Amino acid sequence: MPGVHLIVGSSGNSMNDVRLIPLAALQHYAFCPRQCALIHNEQVWADNFLTAQGNLLHERVDSGEPETRKGIRFERGVQVAAPNIGITGKLDLVEKDISSGELFPVEYKRGKPKVSDWDEIQLCAQALCLEEMTGQTVAEGALWYNQTRHRQAVSFTPELRQRTLQVIADVAAMLASGVTPKAVYDKHCHACSLFDLCNPKLLQKDNSLQYVNRLFSTEDFDEETTE
Repeated sequence: MPGVHLIVGSSGNSMNDVRLIPLAALQHYAFCPRQCALIHNEQVWADNFLTAQGNLLHERVDSGEPETRKGIRFERGVQVAAPNIGITGKLDLVEKDISSGELFPVEYKRGKPKVSDWDEIQLCAQALCLEEMTGQTVAEGALWYNQTRHRQAVSFTPELRQRTLQVIADVAAMLASGVTPKAVYDKHCHACSLFDLCNPKLLQKDNSLQYVNRLFSTEDFDEETTE
């Protein structure tokens, strides 16, 4: 079948030699580093209404058949990997200009545009995968938001690329450490599907270590025995 599925990686590295970070981990890290560690290191997962809605959107997009319209080839559910920078995943949609060969990734989002640049970072990471696999530059992509039903164009500037590489390095370091960050409760916690498993309110106020240290403190013991 013609199109992006026929692209083979130019890197000589074996993907079995290194643990590649799923692209989804970047978004999990953006939402909450603890959530990212729980999912990708501790293999904890649970669905809620928001994640189920997002899953349905992506399943609908990924299930579409490849097609060509007006000189553009549309490939859906494209598997990619970039061993040199350590990431892998599945792209919602890649558009390929038949005449120029230019690739244009499109990421579908359940909600609406965000104030932060995390969606742009995830999309840029997709572009980096395509670049490593094809050897060609991917200059732009787009984010499509379900709430606004509108595409938002994204240019992969040097600044965005550098920020994306830094985030990938931060996520890789956290996952390699095997350490799950402590719970920090904030207003976003109730939107997390892992809220009940994480217990951020409870764990943030957990003083058990201090209690045990006080219980077995030598100073306290000496004071009690000398009275």
